[in-house]
Amino acid sequence: MYTQPELKKIIDTSLVNLAYNHESERLTDPVKYVLSIGGKRLRPVLALLACNMYSDKIDEAVIPVTGLEIFHNFTLMHDDIMDKASVRRGFPTVHTKWNVNQAILSGDIMAFMANDCLLQSPPHLLQKVFRIFNKTAIEVCVGQQLDMDFEKATIVSRDEYIRMIELKTAMLIAISARIGALFGGADDREADLMYEFGRNLGLAFQIRDDILDTYGDKKVFGKTTGGDIIAGKKTFLYVKAMEIATADQRKKLNELYTAGNDPAVKVKEVTDFYDQLKIRAFAESQMEDYHGTAMDFLEKAGAAADRKIELIQMAGSLMGRDH
Repeated sequence: MYTQPELKKIIDTSLVNLAYNHESERLTDPVKYVLSIGGKRLRPVLALLACNMYSDKIDEAVIPVTGLEIFHNFTLMHDDIMDKASVRRGFPTVHTKWNVNQAILSGDIMAFMANDCLLQSPPHLLQKVFRIFNKTAIEVCVGQQLDMDFEKATIVSRDEYIRMIELKTAMLIAISARIGALFGGADDREADLMYEFGRNLGLAFQIRDDILDTYGDKKVFGKTTGGDIIAGKKTFLYVKAMEIATADQRKKLNELYTAGNDPAVKVKEVTDFYDQLKIRAFAESQMEDYHGTAMDFLEKAGAAADRKIELIQMAGSLMGRDH
């Protein structure tokens, strides 16, 4: 059995050894940069752990699941442009370090690099794996569109918000678990269980990210604290606050969210509003519910309990636990 650090090292090596078109370093340098500035490598490591849960052989999965990491970073590069974010993982974003046009074009090539990795799946899995990936790539774009649409809406229901983060964030984590299980030889039923494990884990992960955006330490979080508030993005905290607030409170929150105040003042005022309604506790409870559901699906999977230990530990660490 492999450990998470061992698998992360394998993925990091795979990323370093990527083949690049060297005709234009201006095009590829931002790609190398964004893939070299860290990250948990959550999606490919999760995929390899799911593979290893069913098989000791992971070699055929390494390059294809590396494509999941490239695609994820492609979406981040373009998200940062849309969100006007200046920091990612504690480093300048690509459009800040270079420019917007360069970030768009370098991001585009990453999408095709991801495809090239997935196309290196073994023949008996190629069509199934690529269809799963391609369907999810479209869903991620739909989720991003919904996220942008919600920025203009005063009221976003909890169901609408959950569907958006399911598409934008959770689906890629879900298929990482599913594809990894398929590489390990799991049947469709087992792969479906792993998909549900990943989907619920992804929902919990995104809600935790929402919490950290408001309450996290920038040095640990790697992004500007309160960035979602400054950008006017509808997070779980905002949606829950609007759900439980009185009419007057909803009006007040909308005013705070749309005000053109100094960013630091805006973040403090909105955070104080959340504190009055105890929104952080609501969000943490919802996060724990999704995490618990994820663990239930993992328990139902047919692999031996000792082969699930690393996945259990990974799921716990994503929730901020050390055990």
